[in-house]
Amino acid sequence: MYFKFESDFVEPGIKCIPMIVRFKLDACGIKLKLAEWSRMTIAERDFFSNAPCTSQDEIKEYRGKLQQLVLDRMGSPADEIPVEQYPLWSKTDQIPESVSNMFAAQGVTVTLHEWQLLDDLQRFALLKLSRPGHENKNFMKAVAEFGLLKLA
Repeated sequence: MYFKFESDFVEPGIKCIPMIVRFKLDACGIKLKLAEWSRMTIAERDFFSNAPCTSQDEIKEYRGKLQQLVLDRMGSPADEIPVEQYPLWSKTDQIPESVSNMFAAQGVTVTLHEWQLLDDLQRFALLKLSRPGHENKNFMKAVAEFGLLKLA
């Protein structure tokens, strides 16, 4: 599943790492570099975009296959990152500060209820797109795609 706001780099060839893969990378504790992603075939990129990565067994299998592929292509495994037990996107009792600040900066009003109605991947994407120092050009495209575009 790719978001419409990702279409410029998903087609053709999945040039950049899509949100669905970033989501899975966070779940399995891998920091994949663009250079490592670029060494994969389109079929491999498609596989990692679509492979299940929800249950503990799926996460373990996804991680193992990805690490083996990176090792085979790059000569060393991908870097590891800690897996957060309660990532910010999973918390629905409040909108994370970086997302709330980005909404405000863009003149968008989003209620807590609207945040709660988003699915995990949508909340994850908004969090990633609102990080300081990140190129935030797709933030407003995501806001519109997720049906949140009501100007203040």
